Amino acid sequence: MLYWAAVFLIIAIIAGLLGFTGIAVAAAGIAKVLFVLFLIIFLVLLVAGISIGRRPPST
Repeated sequence: MLYWAAVFLIIAIIAGLLGFTGIAVAAAGIAKVLFVLFLIIFLVLLVAGISIGRRPPST
């Protein structure tokens, strides 16, 4: 997902340099949404991993 956010960011930068403002705005919006989704999923999995943690094996 982070890969696609980077792809749309690059598309937005190229489109902005070439003067296609409508396409640049749309691609930048998609990149922002994907990046926020990536961050939310990362934080949820980070909290889940910390809360579960590694338990020592019982003997």
